[in-house]
Amino acid sequence: MTKAAKSPPADHSTQAQPASYEAAVQELEQLVARMESGQMPLADMLQSYQRGAFLLSHCRAQLQAVEGQIQVLEAGTLKHWSGSAE
Repeated sequence: MTKAAKSPPADHSTQAQPASYEAAVQELEQLVARMESGQMPLADMLQSYQRGAFLLSHCRAQLQAVEGQIQVLEAGTLKHWSGSAE
């Protein structure tokens, strides 16, 4: 019996950053639609899943950064949002 080769974990440092939050959401929606179509080879599906996980993480970080800025604004202090999670 041979062991199945494991795919290395997604290296998020080599993933292409989306241009914006909206671009990430759009790409994520397209990935989900292609994966749900059932027409994707297994290897491509794994890559798409890894990319989707990266995009989801990116979107969550963007939302948390904006949420943090809103909390500062609600406290009466204006703090510039740089667009990246810190």
